Amino acid sequence: MPMTPFMERFPEVGARETRSVTVTNRQDLPDGEYGFLEFYCNDPGCDCRRVMIDVLRPETGWSKIWATISYGWESLDFYRKWGGTASNPIETKGPYLDPLNPQTKYSPALLNLFRFLLQSPDYVERLKGHYQMFRDSFEQGNDQQDGPETNRLENQRKSLRDPQRRRHASGVVFRRASKILRGGIVGKAAPAGISQVC
Repeated sequence: MPMTPFMERFPEVGARETRSVTVTNRQDLPDGEYGFLEFYCNDPGCDCRRVMIDVLRPETGWSKIWATISYGWESLDFYRKWGGTASNPIETKGPYLDPLNPQTKYSPALLNLFRFLLQSPDYVERLKGHYQMFRDSFEQGNDQQDGPETNRLENQRKSLRDPQRRRHASGVVFRRASKILRGGIVGKAAPAGISQVC
């Protein structure tokens, strides 16, 4: 199934709502920022209810994919019916490291970090909402994006460099993540080495 970056169709929303995490002092990941860019299916008539996430970093010019993660938010029964006998509903649901796309030795740690992000109901709802926006736009044949720029990498660079978008940890509530407090999800402790979630 062909996948298209959410930012390509909705650059302003994508730049504002793409999740990123800054990690420090972890043994399993290099220090720095990790952006979780969303891709959605553009196959006509498809209703897979899934997202593919490319994990990128500014330290590598947003060009090296550090992990490719697939995630579906519906029930196993939904994916069993959707995929039929040709697919494994557990893999379709995910999250899992996509075996057909780029991975690195850090991919398992990034998958665990993504699983931590999924503990936020707001983030899961955001992914569902982005999927619906993308599918509605695609199915209606609306080629209009919500802004003049369509280059996903350039939009991501601008977003992540915007000092108003994020603040360093020190007990600060981050603007883009209403359920993220002091580096952790409400009621959940942040994994060691997470200094910022946006």
